[in-house]
Amino acid sequence: MLYTLSSLVAGLVFGLGLILSGMANPEKVLGFLDLAGNWDPSLALVMAGAIAVGLVAFRFAGKRSRSILGLEMKLPGNRELDKRLIVGGLVFGTGWGLAGFCPGPGLVAMGAGEFKALVFVVAMVAGMLLFELVERSRALKKPAKSV
Repeated sequence: MLYTLSSLVAGLVFGLGLILSGMANPEKVLGFLDLAGNWDPSLALVMAGAIAVGLVAFRFAGKRSRSILGLEMKLPGNRELDKRLIVGGLVFGTGWGLAGFCPGPGLVAMGAGEFKALVFVVAMVAGMLLFELVERSRALKKPAKSV
């Protein structure tokens, strides 16, 4: 129950932060990405603030084996820069630049009733499902490792 409540509070704080910073507004995001036009640097400031908070949080979390709620810490361990990460980043960035949304702000804007965000979220979920199907297909085709 405490985990669920803390997840709800964290999600509400994140969503409120996106709304107050204007990051749920695709025009603001596209203004940041428009380097040759009317560039809006405010997203860079929001990102810098998020990175600063994240650095402190990950530094603190990295020294713990359990979360504040007593759950096992599950921090990413892979630091490898590989083809999948680069291609995924390019696809993500392209979608972000075309739609003006990334997942969090897209969900917030969809919750606010923005139709463009609904289309984005449906496309995002379809992409996630397609990825899952491809991954399962690859896993089935891989030969079993001998022991």
